[in-house]
Amino acid sequence: MGVAGSVVPGPRWHRARQIARMAAIGTGATAAAFVATGGVLLGQARQARRTIPMAEAPPPRCDGVYGAKCPGRPLTMVVLGDSSAASYGVHRRRETLGALLATGLSRRLHRPVRVHRFAVVGSLSAGLRPQVESALECDPDVAVILIGGNDVTNRTPLGLAVRYLVEAVRALRAAGCEVVVGTCPDLGAIQPIQPPLRWLARRWSRQLAAAQTVAVVEAGGWTVSLGDMLGPRFVAEPTRMFAWDRFHPSAEGYAVAAAALLPTVISALGAGAERRPVPVRGEGVRSLPEAAQEAARHAGTEVSGTQVRGRDRGPAGRWAHLRRRAFFGVGAVPQPGPATDSPTLEGSA
Repeated sequence: MGVAGSVVPGPRWHRARQIARMAAIGTGATAAAFVATGGVLLGQARQARRTIPMAEAPPPRCDGVYGAKCPGRPLTMVVLGDSSAASYGVHRRRETLGALLATGLSRRLHRPVRVHRFAVVGSLSAGLRPQVESALECDPDVAVILIGGNDVTNRTPLGLAVRYLVEAVRALRAAGCEVVVGTCPDLGAIQPIQPPLRWLARRWSRQLAAAQTVAVVEAGGWTVSLGDMLGPRFVAEPTRMFAWDRFHPSAEGYAVAAAALLPTVISALGAGAERRPVPVRGEGVRSLPEAAQEAARHAGTEVSGTQVRGRDRGPAGRWAHLRRRAFFGVGAVPQPGPATDSPTLEGSA
């Protein structure tokens, strides 16, 4: 998610009234009375823009080879999307999402991993096409995409945002690249956004995340819901879990996101499932629409296509498999220290 763009698009009152009507549907009579005039939402949008700083210095690059001493041909991973994929909010390369994923992937597969990051701070789903075109030049084995937050804050029509994402996934899959998408985060967890705008942001975020899940799995990709994975911890420890702008995750926040994404990346590469000593409640096979709705409500849920009795589809649509992925370890959370690169980085891409 990025910091560019307004929380509510445009200063026009008719747009505010539309938002107020949506709030009445989703939050009941009390919220409807509270947002009966669009001025409340417009005022909150202005306050959020004042509170959340605009992006300044670019995030550190994570490009390079990780685990270069491991045998074999390096796996190539590309990281696409917005500021969450670019890891805006951290200062050291070893704290970035790409570095964390590559380090964990190299350690588990005992192979070197080459990373190219094409994610752009402030990108919407419409910005994925040039990123994909650049990524395909690297002949990637797996792509990790995080996108959607800016589409919510800019109120991109849901169908349009999903269409751009599907085009990206299909182009990558056509080239033989596996695709893992971290779906739209729950912007209702962002503290500078106050109710009732927070309630709307949560609703819009979950709607987009569910739609992304259905579309990506249909296109042959895998999804992991990021949702409000860090929400409770953000409330309890905001100075630790948020970056300085109170909008993007801190180094620890990115480590938790990487922990949820890593096992899905491993599975997408066909490297086998990790050891799970105890089954997790809620896992299993669902219709894809049902799986998407459940994943949007429960952060850290992986959704992938599957078969039932040799069939891809059932009465309610495509079959999907749910797995709970949050907090699968990627190693120690980065601790404060000198501003140096990760020692696992050897060479550059």
